[in-house]
Formats: sequence, structure tokens, C-alpha cells
Amino acid sequence: MTVKQLRAFLAVAQTLSFTQACEVLHLSQPALSLAIKGLEESLGGRLLIRSTRSVRLTPEGESLVPLAKRLLADWDNTEEMLRQRFTLQLGRLSVATMPSFASNLLPPVLMAFRRRYPRVNITVHDVINEQVIDMVRKRQVELGIAFEPEATGSLNFTPLFIDRFVAVVPSSSMLASHSRLEWSTLLTHDFIALQRPSMVRRLLDQQLGEGNIHLPIAFESHQLATVGRMVASGLGVSAVPSLCIRQMQELGAVCLPLTQPVIERAVGVLTYGTHELSVAALALQEVLAETIDTPMLESRR
Repeated sequence: MTVKQLRAFLAVAQTLSFTQACEVLHLSQPALSLAIKGLEESLGGRLLIRSTRSVRLTPEGESLVPLAKRLLADWDNTEEMLRQRFTLQLGRLSVATMPSFASNLLPPVLMAFRRRYPRVNITVHDVINEQVIDMVRKRQVELGIAFEPEATGSLNFTPLFIDRFVAVVPSSSMLASHSRLEWSTLLTHDFIALQRPSMVRRLLDQQLGEGNIHLPIAFESHQLATVGRMVASGLGVSAVPSLCIRQMQELGAVCLPLTQPVIERAVGVLTYGTHELSVAALALQEVLAETIDTPMLESRR
């Protein structure tokens, strides 16, 4: 039983005329008769009784009419819904992103996407970097935004920008008057760090450890906002990815370029290797590439 056969049957059943049904469907009489015959053969019995002067329904044909109407309505609704999804007039998308990106760089991206595709809804899972990778790998989301994994495995990574760590100091500190800071200077003060298993913390531990530099941790927190508040309150200093500069400044802290060593890592889009993305996911990936600016911090003169 095909959609074409059901449409042919319903047209005849509603008009009780093969001639009128042909006009409605823009079919020839042989094509219409063949469609009805195919439907009857697939179902195993006659649905219409046709004479030289009239067409009438068999009891089985009468029982099929409301079912055919419902099936065709469902088909038309499904067809229209998919057409709207393919043209981005409708849709839903789930994205996982690390909180530092979600709270700092993602809102302008979503604004640009919403202006273009106002009926495509997006669910944002702001989870730690490792969970972003895990959610993409398990195909719980189509796109993830994270630091580049050490090993991608089954995942694809498309870089957006290279993120460089910056120093975060209280505005009241003598350090705030510097144009830039070296790690050796920054770490003469109490350090406020993100707790493990944060990728930010792991990157700092790993790259500083290679130079036998150890963080003098006085305070730890799971939230970047808390770290920023602690620094702004004068409890110590910290170092965060440059994508957090605006957030730290809004919290009242001062951000400075940080060198010797320079710690940086690519931030980009993660997708599952063999999984074809939906039209909505491809559109968001395009908007990300167009909208994201590399976070920059000018040296103070």
C-alpha cells in the first residue's frame, strides 16, 4: 500500500467518479485504475464496485475511507514538518559547551543564529570540558564546543580560535599597573584555582609542571564566577582562558597578558566522526565560524 494508491482511492471514494478523480489528481484513467487495482491486490479484496454508470464503495472500502484520511493527513503533516526542518523554518538542536564558552562567547552566537532562524530551538548543556567530549562521543548532542582533546578518536575537531591564558589580579593590587606579567611574578601571590577535573586546571597543572612550576593554591572553586569574585575581593590572583576576559572584568578583576611560559590551547567544535549533521547543526556551525572573534587582550602601555 502506497501513499499514491491511498490518494487515488480517496479521490474516487469522495467523488464516486473516476473521471472527476482523474481531474483532481491530474492522472490519466489508466493510471488511476492501475493505482486502485494495486491497492486492492495489496489488501486482498475489492474496495470499489464500478459499473458503466456508477461507482460505489464496498463495505471494506467504506471502512477504509476514515483510515485513509487519517493516514494521509499524518503523512502530509510529517512531510511539511520535514520540509520546514530542511529549510530551517522549524527545528531543535542540542549543543554541549564548557561553561566558560557558554557564559562568555556563546550568547552573541545564539543571537545571530536566532535572527536568521527564529523557529529553530537550541538546548545548551553547559558542562565541564570532559563531559562535552563524552556527550558528543555518546551522540547525546550533535555539536560540542571545547578545548581540543589530546586524542580525538572517533571525533572530529574544527578549531575556532587559539585561546591564551591571561592573568587575573585585583584592581587594588600593584600587579594591576603592569602591562604584562610573567608566571614567576604572578605566583608570588596566593593563587585561586578551578578545582579538578576542570580542563582549565588540568592544562595549567600539565604545562606549568613541565617547567617545574607549581601553583601556590590558597583557594579553589568549581565556578569561574566565584574565582573572579575572590580575585576582585583581594583574596589572591588567578589565570583563566582569554575567552573569560569580559566575565572577569565585569566581576571587578583586572586581566593582563601572561608570559613565560605562554599557555594556549585551541577551542573548537566537536562532532561525531561518522555521523551526518542535521541542517540545523550545520547552520549553527556556520554561524559559529562567522561570529566568533578570537578573544584579545591588549598590553597596557
